[in-house]
Amino acid sequence: MKIESAGAEGNCIARWEGKVIFVKNAVPGDICDLKIIGKKKKFLLGEIEQIGESGPQRVEPFCEHFGNCGGCKWQQMDYQGQLEFKTQQVRDAFDRIGKLTYDNVPLALGSSRTKEYRNKMEYTYSHSRWLTREQLDSEEFIENPGLGFHVPKRYDKIVHIEKCHLQDNVANDIRNWCYEYALKNEITFYDARKQEGMLRNLMLRNNRKGEWLVLQTFKYDEPEVIEAMMTALKEEFSQIKSLLYSVNAKVNDSIYDLDMVLFHGEPMLEESIEDLTFKIRPKSFFQTNPTQAELLYRTTLDFAELNGTENVYDLYCGTGTISLFLAKSAKQVVGIESVPQAIEDAWENAAANSIDNCEFLVGDMKDELNDDFVTKHGLPDVIVTDPPRAGMHPDVVNQILKLKAPKVVYVSCNPATQARDLDALRDVYEIKRIQPVDMFPHTHHVENVVLLGLKD
Repeated sequence: MKIESAGAEGNCIARWEGKVIFVKNAVPGDICDLKIIGKKKKFLLGEIEQIGESGPQRVEPFCEHFGNCGGCKWQQMDYQGQLEFKTQQVRDAFDRIGKLTYDNVPLALGSSRTKEYRNKMEYTYSHSRWLTREQLDSEEFIENPGLGFHVPKRYDKIVHIEKCHLQDNVANDIRNWCYEYALKNEITFYDARKQEGMLRNLMLRNNRKGEWLVLQTFKYDEPEVIEAMMTALKEEFSQIKSLLYSVNAKVNDSIYDLDMVLFHGEPMLEESIEDLTFKIRPKSFFQTNPTQAELLYRTTLDFAELNGTENVYDLYCGTGTISLFLAKSAKQVVGIESVPQAIEDAWENAAANSIDNCEFLVGDMKDELNDDFVTKHGLPDVIVTDPPRAGMHPDVVNQILKLKAPKVVYVSCNPATQARDLDALRDVYEIKRIQPVDMFPHTHHVENVVLLGLKD
């Protein structure tokens, strides 16, 4: 079979007897033997058994865990090819989902770093690691606990990671040290099915100054075990500026309702985006590729074309990063976000940067963006919206249609839901500019920025 094109979720596409076959770990142009491993009503699922001829953009994957951990699904494709197919993903979403006509979609803006670009990684402990086919066939393999990433679609299965290329190598040193320390000291690893075991999760965050925040999550509050491990970790790594732990006795791994205990150092890190400084705590949302975040925010500012007189609404503002980035060029920015902790961070970030022309409000977007809100804060000249992957609620779309701001800048991490929302806005707005931005090299994800203007 010949692999024809790149598809959704990092898969590629072949066709057989009129049916689409979604194939993982393939590259367009590959000619290969496929094994059908799944059958749906409208498509098939296949995996490569043997490559007879490689596609022109195929390269050797750089990670030993490729194909097992579920991340970096496109590392078998050269980076220029990734950018081209991410751009095509935007075009396809606009054409097929939004039925939108806009021919000039430029190439996605690439990342200056394609490895070690992330500033946050989260790992999970497991009492029994996921066994690869090679490990099962090995006579020397001895089953051990694991510390790594979830197997796709399996809450209870963890691929043990020796080296991850997405974050600075210090992350590998810290993670591997925690793993070896636990084995040496016979600390139990979590069993997600039985809901028992001491060690649950490990979060590693860093800034571009080389400082690290480490959050270790335990199942049980056992002071002697926690004290010993955290003390040893502090003494081993001088780069750790913020060392915290939490105790999670719940079924799920979410940390947002847990207390954070500061064991050593500062409670947060600081990161700079151009001339702005942001505080990053364990629960804070912050773009995981800060270098590309600067490019994304500059693109947003460029599309907004502010001259200092505008009233700007920033919908789904998070911790206020885009709001503060725009504030220096606007008269006023009003941000709305549903997460209370994010709004607290936004106010604190505004104060830390001596910015006094921003206001932040917490609440559900579909409820907050109403007539009373507009009466209080004035009609917007520019609306910036950066919703989650699910896109905007229909009530929010309807309110934007009602407000008829001269410009809307839509920042999206999901071109499919963005295209759907733009289709709903088409009676009032037309597309003026588009710019995809690659925030996550070696994945199929792409951000997309769209400028809308009122129709004549």
